[in-house]
Amino acid sequence: MASGVALWRQVADGIERAIADGTYPSGERLPGEIEIAETYRVNRHTVRRALAVLAERGLVRAERGSGTYVEAQRLAYPLRSRTRFSEIVGAVGQEPRGQLIEASDDVATRELAKELGLKAGAPLIRIEALRLADRTPICVSTSWLSAERFPRAGEIFASVRSMTKLLAHYGIRDYRRASTRITAAIADATDAARLGLALGRPVLVVDATDVDTGGTPLVTKRARFAAERVEFVVENG
Repeated sequence: MASGVALWRQVADGIERAIADGTYPSGERLPGEIEIAETYRVNRHTVRRALAVLAERGLVRAERGSGTYVEAQRLAYPLRSRTRFSEIVGAVGQEPRGQLIEASDDVATRELAKELGLKAGAPLIRIEALRLADRTPICVSTSWLSAERFPRAGEIFASVRSMTKLLAHYGIRDYRRASTRITAAIADATDAARLGLALGRPVLVVDATDVDTGGTPLVTKRARFAAERVEFVVENG
């Protein structure tokens, strides 16, 4: 260990070099705190601070009860008229997963009513979900659908864990993206915890509305993507 440099920084720099040279590949679990402490001849408090710094840099993420993992390479996420999370993730050899966080009744605000072609105050179903590639959280999404057109949508999503499969349950086999708007923000405490991000990390916010083949709005959503885990690819034509 070099003199004059804080021990936690030396540990952090050493792990960062090991990630860069492939000693710890993308997505792999790092050795435990005790093993790292023995390797660098420091105490576990020093290791924890080093890992916290690496998490703030977006290089690793901690999973409660499982360990600390090297962040996976950014997922190339095409933005096109037909955007399907499961297809995008599956195309790169990863397993798409969805988890229902909460489903609840809601009412259409003026903005939501405009997006969904409904009257303000119309009953909606609000679905909050987490989407992962393998075991890596990619985004948290909030979706709104007409409660009259899609009764029990929350229960169906809990079973199928996919918006595409949910719509198919109601006989909608194809749909397209009518609009997409992208902004940047800092993850709030709730989204940071769900995405396994350090506080203060950026998210890419995607507001989008999907319509059926006849142009009738089906669902409008706001997804918060971990900025360090995706790169959006805009496809023309």
